[in-house]
Amino acid sequence: MENLKQLVGIKAAEFVSDGMIVGLGTGSTAAFFVEELGRRVKEENLDIVGVTTSHDTTIQAKALGIPLKSIDEVTHVDVTVDGADEIDDDLNGIKGGGAALLMEKIVASYTKHYIWIVDDSKLSRKLGSFKVPVEVIPYGFKQLFRHFEKQGFKPSYRYDDKGDLLVTDMKHHIIDLHFDIIHEPKKLAKLLDETVGVVEHGLFNNMVDTVIVGSSNGVSIIDKKK
Repeated sequence: MENLKQLVGIKAAEFVSDGMIVGLGTGSTAAFFVEELGRRVKEENLDIVGVTTSHDTTIQAKALGIPLKSIDEVTHVDVTVDGADEIDDDLNGIKGGGAALLMEKIVASYTKHYIWIVDDSKLSRKLGSFKVPVEVIPYGFKQLFRHFEKQGFKPSYRYDDKGDLLVTDMKHHIIDLHFDIIHEPKKLAKLLDETVGVVEHGLFNNMVDTVIVGSSNGVSIIDKKK
C-alpha cells in the first residue's frame, strides 16, 4: 500500500513545473507528493511556491526547503494535489479523514487544476462507505449533534489520540456522519451548507479535475469528462 501511495505521489509531481504556485495536500498519500517536490526543489532547482492545507504539511514542506506562502498571499493556485478518502463514479469525493477538510477545500476552491491521488481501494460506485466529516464551531456543537441524530445521520464525535475532543487547525470540532450509501451527495451537501453552526463538510462534489489511481496494475489517470 505504501508503495502505491509513493507511486501516485511521484506521478502527481510530474504535473508541477517551474513558476507554479502549488497546493500541498494533507495525509499519508499527499506526503509522498510533497516529499517528491522537496527532492525536485533540492536536486533539480525546481522554482515553485507552496500553499499548505494543514499545520502538519507546513512542517513537512519547511523541512524539505519548499518556499511557502499563505492562501491570502497568492492570487490563485496553479495545481493542488491531495488525497481523498472515497471517490464515486462521478468523481465526487469525501475528504477530511485527517481533519484538514476546511483548509483543503479553501485551497482547492482557488485552484486551476485540482488533482487527487489515491489507491484503488478508495474508488466506489456511490459514496457512503466512508464517514462524512463535518467541521463545526464549538458553540452549540452538541445541539448540532442532536440535530444530526434526528436527521438519521448517525453522528459521532471525533476524538484525538489522547481521547479528547479533536480540535482542528482552525480551532473547530469534527462530527462524523455515517451513511451506508449517499444517493444524492449534492443534495446532502446543500443541506449541510445551510445548517447553522457548520463551518464546512467533507463532501467535495464536482471539484476535482484529475484522479491518479495506484493499483496492482500500476498507475492510471482519470480525467473529468468535460
